[in-house]
Amino acid sequence: MSVANDAAEGTATDGPVTVGVIGVGSMGRNHARVYRELADVELVGVADMDTEAAERVAREYGTVAYDTADLLGVVDAVSVAVPTTAHAPVLEQCIDADVHALVEKPFVDDLAVGRELAARAEEADVTVQVGHIERFNPAVRTLLRILPNLDVLAVDARRLGPPTDRDLDGSVVSDLMIHDIDVINAMIDARPGTLGATGAADGDYATAQCVFEDGTVATFTASRVTRRKVRRLEITARECLVVVDYLAQTVEIHRSEVPEYVESNGTVRHRTESVVERPFVETGEPLKAELGAFVEAIREGTEPVVTIEDGLAAVEFVRQIEGVIGMEEELAARQEATR
Repeated sequence: MSVANDAAEGTATDGPVTVGVIGVGSMGRNHARVYRELADVELVGVADMDTEAAERVAREYGTVAYDTADLLGVVDAVSVAVPTTAHAPVLEQCIDADVHALVEKPFVDDLAVGRELAARAEEADVTVQVGHIERFNPAVRTLLRILPNLDVLAVDARRLGPPTDRDLDGSVVSDLMIHDIDVINAMIDARPGTLGATGAADGDYATAQCVFEDGTVATFTASRVTRRKVRRLEITARECLVVVDYLAQTVEIHRSEVPEYVESNGTVRHRTESVVERPFVETGEPLKAELGAFVEAIREGTEPVVTIEDGLAAVEFVRQIEGVIGMEEELAARQEATR
């Protein structure tokens, strides 16, 4: 019986939560590393279709390489860090084995399949957390504590970077922009409304603007061709401007004091002083916070911080943006053909 089910029945074990990692690419390796660092967690094993890679990572972190089915037979929970197209079949195996799962983003590539898995996980009482890691960025956590006191008008998210040599999993919208989509979905208690989007650089650059049903305007820019790495979020509220730097893990609140008129040598001058507040941000590794929260949800039998519904909402938004970009590109191609 799983730890979370034990907890729900009031018989929680005092032993460690046993975990594994399925998929040992760059992200999966980091999951294995962090699980080794967490208290009251035992990394039992790893699995990958590339058995040599699995054995190599297992040796590096002092654990065992399994095939997926055997790993699911000896753990309470796993991280699923395989390519997106494999998320659904692997999660289905986890649910059938009564094993809790943290599934990397994007949650699924097929929304209908994702909704079916959500229903199956709920019926089986299997905890599923989606790996939207920026929710665990200390700066974002600080921002979410500030937001209830603000009347938010607009949000501008920029996630830019140079070309990468890692394996790319989908468009820049599903690869990068989805991070900010999830954060903004968590910020705004309204559904997306009117949407516009444009793509460039063969899918490596995209912008989108959405007016949510509550009137909030959100602008997104994502790039895999920009030579400087930028991870920045700006929130325009009636009261102030809030600037979040994901990389530096900082938050700045820009306010303007009431203007005043100063007389000097018979001359009256206008002066407005800008005030910048810097709330304390308890810095730390987002992945460690993410996996720690996942284990805690399993132990306590509580809802994870990032739910399946959150993951599905982000994927749905991504598909809408990609659809608009696709229509724009099709229209441009038709216009070019008629010239």
